[in-house]
Amino acid sequence: MADVKPVKAGWFNVFRPWTLHGAIVPALLGGVVAYHDGCFVWWLFIMVTACCILLQSAANILNTYGDFVKGTDTEENHTRSPELVTGALSAKKVFLAGMGCLGIVALCGLVFIWYTGWEMIIFGILGLGGAAMYTVGASYKYLGLGQVGVFFLMGILMPIGTYYVMADALSWEVLLLSLPNAFMITAVLSGNEMRDYYEDKKSNVGTLSGRMSYENGMRLYLVENFIGYPMLLILIIAGQVHWACLLSFICVFDAYRLYRNSRLAPTNPGNNRLLVPLAFNQNWHFGVLLAVGYLIGNCIL
Repeated sequence: MADVKPVKAGWFNVFRPWTLHGAIVPALLGGVVAYHDGCFVWWLFIMVTACCILLQSAANILNTYGDFVKGTDTEENHTRSPELVTGALSAKKVFLAGMGCLGIVALCGLVFIWYTGWEMIIFGILGLGGAAMYTVGASYKYLGLGQVGVFFLMGILMPIGTYYVMADALSWEVLLLSLPNAFMITAVLSGNEMRDYYEDKKSNVGTLSGRMSYENGMRLYLVENFIGYPMLLILIIAGQVHWACLLSFICVFDAYRLYRNSRLAPTNPGNNRLLVPLAFNQNWHFGVLLAVGYLIGNCIL
């Protein structure tokens, strides 16, 4: 993979902690609505956020394992996940680490069931199954369903589940508030698929972007990164979200940088590598500012 900068093999790279905003922001959105509705429980919120982080960590770890055992990561193609191909870590240890994260989440789930009720099992099955089977078992990444899974499991299920644990109820407000951010979380994976587009095609990975032309894959990447802004504006105009959430529009600067980079990415390896981190930055900034704007508008103004 000539256009992708190699990384240092080790547990830090396997866990990919720099990606965990994708779990923190959804929990934060569910938490701020719970706070406004008067059902916020701080210790439950901390537990749920930790579980969201562990679920994403499990997905990251098992993705490394799954890509290795399926032969996607080879000696010729291992710059992003070199741990197993190079022998820096054993496949068994990586698999057990991923399952260990899922096991901790399952144990925490017992607390959630005790506090809320048996309905929490539905959230648990979806969350555990989604994290475990990204590239293991059903391996829905290879069916072109990775982005769909991220949108629903992380973008929608995590904030709704966070709220449900504390409120023992579903919330349309959480769903609507989460939608713009759900697209941006998905855009991060889209950037990953576009960064690795040609190598994934050679390996027959079958990602959603890989099933499109490169041009259409890049269009999808841009749509997912930008659609949150008009969507949030519509929600504000319709009175579904407080106008203080316009604070998120500060991130238009991030969107501009991302767009400029996308124009150069097809021919410049350096810009190609930035497809993912620029989407990361926008998603993190947008999500946090959205939560802050919600708190300012509904709890202060």
